Amino acid sequence: MRNYATDVKLFAEEHVTGLAVAVITVGVGLFVLRRWLAGGVCHSKARLDGKTVLITGANTGIGKETAVDMAKRGARVLLACRDQARAQAAAAEIRKRSGNGNVVVKQLNLASLQSVRNLAKDILETERRLDVLINNAGIMMCPKWKTEDGFEMQLGVNHLGHFLLTNCLLDLLKRSSPSRIVNVSSLAHERGKIYFEDINLDKDYSPKKSYGQSKLANVLFSRELANRLKDTGVTVYCLHPGVIRTELGRHLWPSMALWKRLVAQPFMMLIKSPWEGAQTTIYCSVDEKEASNTGLYYSDCAPKEAAPQAQDEEAARRLWELSASMVGLSKP
Repeated sequence: MRNYATDVKLFAEEHVTGLAVAVITVGVGLFVLRRWLAGGVCHSKARLDGKTVLITGANTGIGKETAVDMAKRGARVLLACRDQARAQAAAAEIRKRSGNGNVVVKQLNLASLQSVRNLAKDILETERRLDVLINNAGIMMCPKWKTEDGFEMQLGVNHLGHFLLTNCLLDLLKRSSPSRIVNVSSLAHERGKIYFEDINLDKDYSPKKSYGQSKLANVLFSRELANRLKDTGVTVYCLHPGVIRTELGRHLWPSMALWKRLVAQPFMMLIKSPWEGAQTTIYCSVDEKEASNTGLYYSDCAPKEAAPQAQDEEAARRLWELSASMVGLSKP
């Protein structure tokens, strides 16, 4: 009669080296993959003492990590957020982590053009300068919702709200030059298209289609803005932060089939943390080597080529004029 315990022991003794090598190989492979997925890191030691930075959506995710970094560099940091309770809690955390008490909460609901105008008025009346504007806030893959002004939600929040805010603050940014405008886009712009004849996607809405359009709009806006700000001392940057563990996917995750969530769960540990995801935003905001560059697209703390449709100058100009009309700007 066979002794299975003995067989197992003999098998383990004979294959222990091979098993150990396999475990080590898998472990090293996962470590290398994780480091590669983490992306680049901003190594700039630039100080921001005496400078002011405004960050939208800075109460969570990469926005909060960006705020911590800006505060550590000595900047006056303005957190423009919709949820004031969460923003105040985030501000307290940022002050503690950075050792900088000059962190201020401002009210901003990007789904309301009036809220955007109110914030801009507040900033122009209370701030002597604005050195870095970081358009970070966003919404992803939500249902067919409308903003307060009747715009499709993802286009309204991700593009139109930031478009209006930026234009309202341009004079202050110019007076504070050299200054920077940093727009957080996404790799999703590569699948995006601007539906000029149905900009609110009333005829054919899908969360993915809408998100791609809004992220492409970020890149086209950055391109046209850089052209319009030539020789003003204000430089413009647009970036893909990476795939990150943040609240941005809160509308996407529940809509996925259970089996997809189960399959995806193990891979969640491999994607970027908020600190890692904030690095390219920080790089575009402070890195000295990028001070003379403008209108470029970045990923992993380096310039990258945007999708062909994001390099269409005519589409960028057309989108600008349409956006200006939609938000009620009397002039570009």
